[in-house]
Parts: sequence; structure tokens; C-alpha cells
Amino acid sequence: MKFSESVKSISYLKTHASEVIKDVAENQRTLLITHNGEAKVVLQDVKLYEQTQEALALLKILALNSKDIKKGKSKSIDKTFKDVRKRIEDYEKQNDEVQS
Repeated sequence: MKFSESVKSISYLKTHASEVIKDVAENQRTLLITHNGEAKVVLQDVKLYEQTQEALALLKILALNSKDIKKGKSKSIDKTFKDVRKRIEDYEKQNDEVQS
């Protein structure tokens, strides 16, 4: 993001709101809005915002998983697949019993 192109004053936003919103939405941009020369708010395309939130959620999951691995709270891929196969077998047995 080039700040030189992405910083607008609140006065500019007030007078050009329609075109600013159109530009932000069409180009998936993020704008920094200033008031009295200070950065106050961010105006961002909703799709870009959603992508950012999804990326943050994934990063949080990775961080939590990394902590679990360091604490030894993980299991091998072989053990994981064995457990999944066992659950499938148990489910199929229950399903067969219900249908009988």
C-alpha cells in the first residue's frame, strides 16, 4: 500500500464520498482517513477486510498449534489417521445396528 496515494483527509472524503467508495470497492483498496492531520480511521473494501480477518484467524490457529506442539500436546500423523479410521468404523457399526 502506497501511503502517498492512500491517505485522504476527512474533508476530501466528505466532498468525494461516492467516488472514494466506488474506487475503494472496485480496486479493493484501503484508505487512511485523517482528521486535523492525524490518522483517525481506515476505509477498506469489505472483501479485502474479510480476507484480512480470515488470514488473521489462520495465523491465530497456527500460533496455538505451535504452542501445543512445543508443549508436547500433539500426535503423529499415523496415530491421527488410525484414530480417524477407528471413528469411521465405530460410526459404520452404529449405523448398521440402527438399520437392522
